[in-house]
Amino acid sequence: MPAQKEQKPPRDEAKKPGIRIIVKAFEHKILDEAVKKIVMTAKDSGALVVGPIPLPTKIERITVNRSTFVNKNAREQYEIRRHKRIVDIAEPTSKTMELLQSINIPAGVGIDIKVS
Repeated sequence: MPAQKEQKPPRDEAKKPGIRIIVKAFEHKILDEAVKKIVMTAKDSGALVVGPIPLPTKIERITVNRSTFVNKNAREQYEIRRHKRIVDIAEPTSKTMELLQSINIPAGVGIDIKVS
Protein backbone atom coordinates (compact mmCIF):
# COMPACT_ATOMS: atom_id res chain seq x y z
CA MET A 1 0.00 0.00 0.00
CA PRO A 2 1.61 3.32 -1.05
CA ALA A 3 2.05 6.02 1.56
CA GLN A 4 -0.31 8.93 1.25
CA LYS A 5 1.03 12.43 1.02
CA GLU A 6 0.06 14.81 3.75
CA GLN A 7 -2.04 17.63 2.43
CA LYS A 8 -1.04 21.06 3.58
CA PRO A 9 -3.73 23.60 4.37
CA PRO A 10 -4.12 26.24 1.65
CA ARG A 11 -2.00 29.32 2.19
CA ASP A 12 -3.24 32.82 1.71
CA GLU A 13 -1.97 33.81 -1.72
CA ALA A 14 -2.79 37.44 -1.04
CA LYS A 15 -0.14 38.06 1.60
CA LYS A 16 -0.68 41.24 3.55
CA PRO A 17 2.04 43.82 3.03
CA GLY A 18 4.34 44.55 5.92
CA ILE A 19 6.84 47.25 6.76
CA ARG A 20 10.46 46.53 7.67
CA ILE A 21 12.36 49.37 9.32
CA ILE A 22 16.15 49.15 9.65
CA VAL A 23 17.61 51.67 12.10
CA LYS A 24 21.38 52.37 12.17
CA ALA A 25 23.54 54.58 14.40
CA PHE A 26 27.02 54.91 15.87
CA GLU A 27 25.75 55.36 19.46
CA HIS A 28 23.50 52.68 20.93
CA LYS A 29 21.73 55.02 23.35
CA ILE A 30 20.26 57.30 20.68
CA LEU A 31 19.53 54.23 18.56
CA ASP A 32 17.46 52.66 21.35
CA GLU A 33 15.67 55.97 21.91
CA ALA A 34 14.73 56.20 18.22
CA VAL A 35 13.57 52.57 18.11
CA LYS A 36 11.42 53.13 21.20
CA LYS A 37 9.71 56.09 19.49
CA ILE A 38 9.06 54.01 16.34
CA VAL A 39 7.60 51.07 18.29
CA MET A 40 5.36 53.28 20.44
CA THR A 41 4.08 55.16 17.38
CA ALA A 42 3.33 51.94 15.49
CA LYS A 43 1.53 50.39 18.47
CA ASP A 44 -0.51 53.56 19.01
CA SER A 45 -1.72 53.38 15.41
CA GLY A 46 -3.05 49.85 15.97
CA ALA A 47 -0.40 47.91 14.03
CA LEU A 48 1.18 44.59 15.05
CA VAL A 49 4.87 45.19 15.86
CA VAL A 50 7.62 42.54 15.90
CA GLY A 51 10.92 43.66 17.37
CA PRO A 52 13.20 45.49 17.84
CA ILE A 53 15.66 42.80 16.81
CA PRO A 54 19.31 43.71 17.49
CA LEU A 55 21.73 42.81 14.72
CA PRO A 56 25.45 42.22 15.32
CA THR A 57 27.53 45.36 15.83
CA LYS A 58 30.02 45.92 13.02
CA ILE A 59 33.38 47.12 14.29
CA GLU A 60 35.78 48.76 11.84
CA ARG A 61 39.31 49.24 13.16
CA ILE A 62 41.81 51.64 11.59
CA THR A 63 45.54 51.80 12.40
CA VAL A 64 47.47 54.98 11.53
CA ASN A 65 51.16 55.86 11.91
CA ARG A 66 51.75 58.70 14.39
CA SER A 67 54.53 60.29 12.37
CA THR A 68 54.99 60.38 8.66
CA PHE A 69 58.51 59.03 8.26
CA VAL A 70 60.71 58.04 11.22
CA ASN A 71 58.75 56.25 13.96
CA LYS A 72 57.28 53.15 12.35
CA ASN A 73 56.46 51.53 15.71
CA ALA A 74 54.41 54.45 17.03
CA ARG A 75 50.84 53.92 15.86
CA GLU A 76 47.33 55.10 16.76
CA GLN A 77 44.33 52.79 16.58
CA TYR A 78 40.74 53.95 16.07
CA GLU A 79 37.49 52.07 15.75
CA ILE A 80 33.97 52.79 14.55
CA ARG A 81 31.05 50.74 15.89
CA ARG A 82 27.90 50.54 13.79
CA HIS A 83 24.80 49.40 15.67
CA LYS A 84 21.66 48.14 13.88
CA ARG A 85 18.11 47.22 14.87
CA ILE A 86 15.23 45.80 12.81
CA VAL A 87 11.58 46.54 13.52
CA ASP A 88 8.92 44.64 11.56
CA ILE A 89 5.38 45.95 11.39
CA ALA A 90 3.32 42.94 10.33
CA GLU A 91 -0.15 44.44 10.02
CA PRO A 92 0.16 48.16 9.34
CA THR A 93 -2.93 50.33 9.24
CA SER A 94 -3.41 53.25 6.89
CA LYS A 95 -2.57 55.63 9.72
CA THR A 96 0.71 53.86 10.55
CA MET A 97 2.74 55.11 7.57
CA GLU A 98 1.57 58.71 8.09
CA LEU A 99 2.58 58.65 11.75
CA LEU A 100 5.96 57.03 11.00
CA GLN A 101 6.85 59.77 8.53
CA SER A 102 6.11 62.47 11.09
CA ILE A 103 8.32 61.07 13.90
CA ASN A 104 11.06 63.38 15.16
CA ILE A 105 14.22 61.19 15.18
CA PRO A 106 17.47 62.39 16.84
CA ALA A 107 20.43 63.41 14.66
CA GLY A 108 22.89 60.65 13.86
CA VAL A 109 20.28 57.94 13.29
CA GLY A 110 19.72 56.46 9.83
CA ILE A 111 16.42 54.82 8.91
CA ASP A 112 15.55 52.59 5.94
CA ILE A 113 11.87 51.80 5.42
CA LYS A 114 10.92 48.94 3.09
CA VAL A 115 7.37 47.95 2.26
CA SER A 116 6.94 44.32 1.28
